Amino acid sequence: MNPYAAEEQKTILGHPRGLFVLFFAEMWERFSYYGMRALLIFYLVQHWMYSDSEASVIYGAYTALVYIAPVVGGYLADRYLGQRKAVLFGAVLLTFGHFLMAFEGDGGQSAAEINIFWLALAFIIVGSGFLKANISVMVGQLYPRTDIRRDPAYTIFYMGINLGAMLGSLIAGYLGQTYGWAYGFGAAGVGMLLGLVVFVLGKPLLMGRGESRVPERLAAPVLGGLRFEWVLYILGVAAVGLVWFLLQHQKLVGGLLGASGVLLLGFVLWTAVFKLERQDRDRILAALYLIVGSVLFWSLFEQAGASLNLFTDRSVDRIIFGWEVPASMFQSLNSFYIITLAPIFAMIWLWLAKRGFEPSAPAKFALGVVLVGAGFLVLVAGAKSAGAGATPVIFIFLIYLLHTLGELCLSPVGLSAMNRLSPANMASLIMGAWFFASATGNFAAGLISAATGGEGGGVARVMEVYSNVGWLAVGVGVVMLLIAPLIRRLMHLDSLKDDEPSLAGQDGIGEPVAAGTKLDQERRP
Repeated sequence: MNPYAAEEQKTILGHPRGLFVLFFAEMWERFSYYGMRALLIFYLVQHWMYSDSEASVIYGAYTALVYIAPVVGGYLADRYLGQRKAVLFGAVLLTFGHFLMAFEGDGGQSAAEINIFWLALAFIIVGSGFLKANISVMVGQLYPRTDIRRDPAYTIFYMGINLGAMLGSLIAGYLGQTYGWAYGFGAAGVGMLLGLVVFVLGKPLLMGRGESRVPERLAAPVLGGLRFEWVLYILGVAAVGLVWFLLQHQKLVGGLLGASGVLLLGFVLWTAVFKLERQDRDRILAALYLIVGSVLFWSLFEQAGASLNLFTDRSVDRIIFGWEVPASMFQSLNSFYIITLAPIFAMIWLWLAKRGFEPSAPAKFALGVVLVGAGFLVLVAGAKSAGAGATPVIFIFLIYLLHTLGELCLSPVGLSAMNRLSPANMASLIMGAWFFASATGNFAAGLISAATGGEGGGVARVMEVYSNVGWLAVGVGVVMLLIAPLIRRLMHLDSLKDDEPSLAGQDGIGEPVAAGTKLDQERRP
């Protein structure tokens, strides 16, 4: 007898009620994350008194670790914990971390409270690792694979993600820059606590989805009678200590990313060349091409929370209708544009596809790279037009618009391509490589942001860096557009066959996140 038969008959807007449990839990989690992210670079520079360059490298290390942690959290959930317990554990760690951010002390790097700050970031990173990908997977687990409601369900879910991100940037950003850091970070903590409460109280509506596939393994006694499940939780808390150390040694993070990236790329190439048939090998090479290209995109796109945030605060005329808008609030523009433009993009692609004119996936990818570069060039032109005065705020609206258009071209294509191009026995490896590229891009974003603060900083230096990276991205994007037909041939789309995914809900894996996740699942971590 099905214990969830009665619940399966209860729906909201035609969807299982559990979808809306996940919707609100993830909405509040994104509220907390993006609310804190909107303030982080200012907190580092204005409270802890780091230089722009130092703060940017810290920011890059933090966001890189946020993007790579879900690879480990997703593995542990799939192998042992199940998604529900992983999400619950992650939410507890995140709530604790966000509330720790409210302990600001007197500021300055000699303050004892700075160790609490590092600890707060470490809790948030590890908590994100357990929560981010797994809650997206649970959405897919609410539906049979052939259920036509799956795509609309992810659309609803991603709307919650972007709504939370937008509100977090607006509310926490305003409170933090108007009334004090503790108010902004405290609001983020309250948001995360609400998400945790929703998830706990909504457990019956999840109909048993996301539970461990090996409950007997979790209950097995180890280490003198301690349940294996609790060993995993203890290891998770211990990982907070490791991340606490890494955050204070950002060069070590960069070194680990570099060495791991070389090993990962080498292993994938070796496997593709020596163990796969020709068509599968070609598809893996196409996937690696997109993965490497995504590093450039995310390294520029993620300036939003770092150098672009600082530039908006210092060098932009932010007065709108007589009110000087706090700089952090402009980070809500990306989510606003996503919410309003995503349906339009979907209709455009469908309209073009019906007429045989839809660009190929590599061509869309190339267009995304061009657009992210064009965004910086437009901002540079706006700053030059202002002369010695402040840059008109319209150019901040424009750079976020162009970057969002680029994201809509590249982000959905990325995850979809990873799923389509990977043979079943390499699906997790390639997905891990995609997340790893996002993490690398975020660390590189910190280094680019640091460069804008070099040589005395100032608007001239920022515009010099933005001009260089803008033209670089446009040039690379144009080259990618020219070779897109070749990459499309490597994908062998005409001979693709359906494989049964090895993980229930795999179509819903996503996060950047992580950055680069499927549009109808999640915009970014």
